[in-house]
Amino acid sequence: MSDHGRRIARNAAVVAGATLVSRLLGFVRDIIVAFALGAGLFADAFFVAFRIPNLLRRLFGEGSLTMAFIPIYSRLMEEEGEEAAQAMARSAAIWLAVVLIGIILAVELLARPLTMAIAPGFLDNLEQFAVTVDLVRICFPYVVLICGVALCMGILNSRNHFLAPALAPVALNVSLIGAALFGYFMGYNVAYCMAYGVLVGGAAQWLLQQPFLARTGFSWRGPWSWRNPGVARMGMLMLPTVFGAAVYQLNILLGTLLASFLPVGSVSYLYYADRLVQFPLGVFGIAISTAALPSLSRLAARGEMAEYDEALSASLGLTLFISLPAAAGLIGLAGPVIGLLFERGAFTPEAVTATANALVAYSAGLPFIALSRPLVAGFYALEDTRTPVKIAVLCLAANIGLGVLLMQFLAHVGLALAVSASSLLNFGLLYVLLRRRRGASLLPAGAALRILLLSVLIGGGAFLSAGWRPWWVLLIPVWVVVYMFLSLAMGLKEARLFADMFRSRVRRKLAGRK
Repeated sequence: MSDHGRRIARNAAVVAGATLVSRLLGFVRDIIVAFALGAGLFADAFFVAFRIPNLLRRLFGEGSLTMAFIPIYSRLMEEEGEEAAQAMARSAAIWLAVVLIGIILAVELLARPLTMAIAPGFLDNLEQFAVTVDLVRICFPYVVLICGVALCMGILNSRNHFLAPALAPVALNVSLIGAALFGYFMGYNVAYCMAYGVLVGGAAQWLLQQPFLARTGFSWRGPWSWRNPGVARMGMLMLPTVFGAAVYQLNILLGTLLASFLPVGSVSYLYYADRLVQFPLGVFGIAISTAALPSLSRLAARGEMAEYDEALSASLGLTLFISLPAAAGLIGLAGPVIGLLFERGAFTPEAVTATANALVAYSAGLPFIALSRPLVAGFYALEDTRTPVKIAVLCLAANIGLGVLLMQFLAHVGLALAVSASSLLNFGLLYVLLRRRRGASLLPAGAALRILLLSVLIGGGAFLSAGWRPWWVLLIPVWVVVYMFLSLAMGLKEARLFADMFRSRVRRKLAGRK
């Protein structure tokens, strides 16, 4: 594996480690929320209300701004130096604040029609609709805070710092856990307490980034301009990326819209299942693409395209090596995992079964979602933001069409299957077009086949062990070790990289003790 691939792997390991802490705490949060809220009226209302500011976070945050910001910031650092890059970042922050504050004011005034558009099925239950409108108004200002965090992430990642942005969700999780427990034990409405907890968590995430920005030498004080040319270039890149992010989030929101026509609890089943899929996706899949984008952007800015191809190939190989067995394990252990994490309080055995079925359907698409992220980063590093958008529009149509069809027969599980199918289509189109553009094989078929065979083996073993309570939990690390051992025996370079990284860390720790 090339030096660029090893650098991406090291940075991804930092992101993955920090994200692992955040996601584990996120599971604690979900357990507490499931206990306090269950899967009923107030839970559905809160999840819909919280999803709306997350839409804007994706549109103006890490879904578009960060992806457009990093290539421009990296190019300015290479071509014009530190001062020009910092001035561009300050100017971008001013523009972001102005746009988002305007959107917040509009949403506060139009919360009712917005909620009606997002979850029209809630109109059948006027209490649920009214609660959702209230929670939208409380939660929505979170968007300006979390998009500020996304801008900080772009600055820090471009300056080779990955830890603080990956740790930021810890602050949100702590805030939501505290809000849920406070509401439950003090006898207040838990959904409303958590809505205010969202705002506290957003402020805490932004404040967490500031000491790390200062350590890297970045300062918010200094020159900025309404007409900064770097911001103008970033804006041109953002136009299609905002649309592309809108398409991606529209997938989620239309899924929520369709689920609102299904029996009460369907939105929550999909939410909890998606949270579990997001665990390996966030810890490893997103970590690799996050670490890859700055490296790919620098290589593209320098014109080092052979190294660019090697770095992208390494990113895809690492992603597949982790995401495929993760998906197999989730499918094999869907029921026991959901039961262990959520079956308590208001979360009934029926809710466990419904959520586990959704988890199996979502997990089938996990590898394709994960593999698409480095490919999109590859396009963005080349400052091509249009191609991923065109593909996303096609996949949106496929997702909605399949969702409407499959929900007639499989209810909420059909919606999850539609997401997986459209994710496969998205990956396939991105890969074919980028491979054709670069004229290079980005993912060796032999390695992919070996990883697939090993993943099927591990998934089958996990499925057979699912009934061995409580031993199935203890066997999870055994399956991980078996997978790594067999991968090394089959000569997979991704396994060798992980083994080398583990050995080097052990040596450093032993040397430190001496």
